[in-house]
Amino acid sequence: MISYPLPYEGALEPPAEWERLRRQCPVATVELPSGDRAKLLTRHEHVKELLSDPRFVRPTAEDGAARVAPEGVGGAVATGEADSDRPIKGEPHQKWRRQVSKWFTAKRMTALRPFIAETAELLVDDMVECGGPADLKSSLGFPLPVYVICDMLGVPAADRDRFSHWSAAFLSLTRSSTEEADRAQREFTQYMSELIAAKRAEPTDDILSMLIRESAVEGEGMTDADLLATGMGLLVAGHETTTSMIGKMVAMLLADRSRWEQLVADPSLVRAAVEEALRFDANFGFGMRRYLSEDTEIGGETLPRGTTVICSLNAANRDEEVFDRAEEMNLNRSPNPHLLFGAGPHSCLGQSLARTELQVVLEVLLRKLPTLELAVPTNELERVEGLLVGGLTEVPVRW
Repeated sequence: MISYPLPYEGALEPPAEWERLRRQCPVATVELPSGDRAKLLTRHEHVKELLSDPRFVRPTAEDGAARVAPEGVGGAVATGEADSDRPIKGEPHQKWRRQVSKWFTAKRMTALRPFIAETAELLVDDMVECGGPADLKSSLGFPLPVYVICDMLGVPAADRDRFSHWSAAFLSLTRSSTEEADRAQREFTQYMSELIAAKRAEPTDDILSMLIRESAVEGEGMTDADLLATGMGLLVAGHETTTSMIGKMVAMLLADRSRWEQLVADPSLVRAAVEEALRFDANFGFGMRRYLSEDTEIGGETLPRGTTVICSLNAANRDEEVFDRAEEMNLNRSPNPHLLFGAGPHSCLGQSLARTELQVVLEVLLRKLPTLELAVPTNELERVEGLLVGGLTEVPVRW
């Protein structure tokens, strides 16, 4: 029996088991920290096929799906309780996506880009003023996405430390107790409920106010429960994953100095470099879960209704059948059909925002700190442990 998550050899290196599983056992049975069993997919075609199937969504509290964490530990997401009031499949889900996606169009991201760039430059200037070595994650990687998503939602950025605490509890695998996770959810729910009430009284130009106005005008917009789940979900997703990805992207590019020098010499490669960093990331986290509501065939094997499937996006993104020299980081790679944002009707709603933030961060760092380098050997970088999302605890840099 294979224990999951798989063991890593280093903070930036993939598990050695990925290649063997893709080749010999692409639909593997794994045992989760809870002791429950699930199926693990590691091939690109299988992961894309399942994620693109609108019949299957992430587990909910009612499914009786495989538990991720042991009883007594783990946050709401780890136990399948999060976002239970938000529509997650069928037409209700597509309607919800249409309502929220208006704020994540390419046009809006283009309009937001100057604000992101200005914020990134100020954060880099503050980091430089404090002197090196510095932790890029705490100086830039964490505050930038928080400032951006708070601005979009109309939430006070001064509360960012509270958001970080609540997010960690929601995404806890083994870090939080059930009591700690429940308390965080109660606090977060009360905070967001009060914020929504305030915006009903005095709406501003932000996502929540817009959704409230639409509900009042159309009479068929989001319910209070929908608004609450949307606000909480966007605040967690809008900063946690991008925070970790900024640090990982910079660490990957600096781990082999020739990569950074290539970008300094040719900044036009920034967009392609961001996509390759997303593909090459071996530290995404637990993976995307799907609950099979009916029998389905994957890779020639029939999986029965009630099966919990884990899609390893990172492993799929290293599939040699899809990516030439998949184990190499190629900043010129094109095309690059990576699956880090998922696929199909449930793909990541905020991927255009994440891409914009990553591109802007890289552009600003290349311009302002072309001599940037890691302040520690790569083998001293440490992975974030105990959460469903991956990341590095710190990214020490100097310039």
